[in-house]
Amino acid sequence: MPSQHPEEVGYGHVVESYVTRMYGGLPRYLVLNGGRFLGPRWWHTARFTRHILNDAAAITDEELEALLGYEWRSRLTAAWLIGIDRRERFRARIGDLLLASEVCYSGGAYCFALARFGTHADAEILSAYLDRYLPHTDLRYDQPAALGALLRLDAQLGTHHTSRFTQPDGLWDQWVNALTHLHDHPAYAPAELRRWTDLQCDFANGWTRA
Repeated sequence: MPSQHPEEVGYGHVVESYVTRMYGGLPRYLVLNGGRFLGPRWWHTARFTRHILNDAAAITDEELEALLGYEWRSRLTAAWLIGIDRRERFRARIGDLLLASEVCYSGGAYCFALARFGTHADAEILSAYLDRYLPHTDLRYDQPAALGALLRLDAQLGTHHTSRFTQPDGLWDQWVNALTHLHDHPAYAPAELRRWTDLQCDFANGWTRA
């Protein structure tokens, strides 16, 4: 999927409008990537929340496509906006980008969007991603975010997609333990990955109900 600057398709404004807007000295894409807005002590949370809610509702599908066709900062931001507004018509596009794993950092945002959509189709995409990338223990991509999102969907849908990945000495354990320093690391425990996805989605749920 070749990268194309939004200017080339007549949407040169979208990066400044949606991706690099500043909050406390940080551009929006870094705030989203780091999860700073999920903490209780960040002074800019109210302003950040108000702006991203407004943008998620106002951005057009064409503007989102322009962002998804560019680099990781734009793709990450677009996926968050898509997830917040639950624009399920982007499911296939998000799934293709996740499975391709062309750029860094944005994959976690794709997983967030799929978790927000919350259907069996999204669980299938996340399962396909884990089937493809967990066997590659040398690739440290977005496997944790995908597993966390799939765990959330299993709980919501009453399914058991994650069981075959998380069984003892299964694909998840093999992927984690391929790096010695990650063995028994609490951040990679499935329960912690599920908790982080829940935190993201529950926060977004709070936004959309406000």
